[in-house]
Amino acid sequence: MKFTIVVWFAAIAAAQSWSPQESGTTASLRGVSAVSASVVWASGSNGTFLRTTDGGAHWRSGKVPGASDLDFRAIQAIDENVAAMLSAGAGEKSRVYKTGDGGGHWELMYTNPDPDGFFDAIAFWDDAHGILLGDPVKKRFVVMTTADGGGTWKRQKGPEAQSGEGAFAASNTCLFARGTREAWIGTGGARVFHTTDAGETWSVAKTPIRKDSSSAGIFSIAFSNKLYGVAVGGDYHKPAESSANIAITADGGKEWKAPPNGPGGFRSAVVYVPEMKAWIATGTSGSDISLDGGETWKQFDQGNYNAISFAAGAGWAVGPMGAVAKWRP
Repeated sequence: MKFTIVVWFAAIAAAQSWSPQESGTTASLRGVSAVSASVVWASGSNGTFLRTTDGGAHWRSGKVPGASDLDFRAIQAIDENVAAMLSAGAGEKSRVYKTGDGGGHWELMYTNPDPDGFFDAIAFWDDAHGILLGDPVKKRFVVMTTADGGGTWKRQKGPEAQSGEGAFAASNTCLFARGTREAWIGTGGARVFHTTDAGETWSVAKTPIRKDSSSAGIFSIAFSNKLYGVAVGGDYHKPAESSANIAITADGGKEWKAPPNGPGGFRSAVVYVPEMKAWIATGTSGSDISLDGGETWKQFDQGNYNAISFAAGAGWAVGPMGAVAKWRP
């Protein structure tokens, strides 16, 4: 029976791959948000955004006016017309923009007020309520929340950071929101913060993910339900190293353990795909799939991607030089 299961797992994994699509841009892409099997948004360097309404058969790329020097590392789409983008950069180069007409016009919603600040990620519980994460200012992570779709932002008392601890603006997945007020943050200190009251209070837990350099730690975190989650990362300067690059939890993030077998290298994004009951991780040295709750992983692609997003069983990956690829089951 064990041999049959192993063969079945290998066959399933081998059947998966990313199928490249023509994006129409050469920008470095780090943000992607799938709304449905047809509507997907993506974002990247030089003020770039992309959108498709036909599953990627045709992508339309554009640039936000006056933002050509901004790196949009995060995008959160609500539907085919409404999306918010977050740029990551020092001080005022960290901003939030929003469109309500499919990218025809973009409104600047918020500019980072901290000269030493740096935004990392943005997520929404619904079309009105959202949360924003930034690197520590005055020894605390910057956490802001909105209740009006990003029109105004309220600064919360973010969790206290350790010396040199920050977050990675690599894929917009170091922050994960679920339900109506719950969220988790994965940090470069290999720690996970958890809130159940929309950022007003936080608990913290350590993980076994490596934190042996400034380029190592947790890069992405995701949950399949209220209790079960997976965090991935590693060292982005050592993309092929697979040591201490994953942790899993079964109690909502109170305790984390390293599974017996992890992804095949540094991974910057992980998602759970309920239609397949599968976890998928990606990074600069490839992509992997797990069909047993993250306990074991099989690499199925060696492409260089930064971020992934799934909706209704359909998925996309984005990466350097305008790379966009669709999940091919």
